[in-house]
Amino acid sequence: MPKRIEVIQESKTGRNEKFKDNLTNKVMTRPQFVKEIKNGNYENYTVKKINNLETPVSKPDKKRNNNLG
Repeated sequence: MPKRIEVIQESKTGRNEKFKDNLTNKVMTRPQFVKEIKNGNYENYTVKKINNLETPVSKPDKKRNNNLG
């Protein structure tokens, strides 16, 4: 089973900037994915402020299939 969310673009500094939902084929920017997470549409992910920027991250668990990267 492929990862539900895949990072498809990173910035030059390595920040994840574009994401693809492999279930729906929806492509989202970082701000769009943050909004979807906050709306409760991706329960295995959460939002953290990293360098004062809202950033999607996987919720900690032992699964490797939902890790971003």
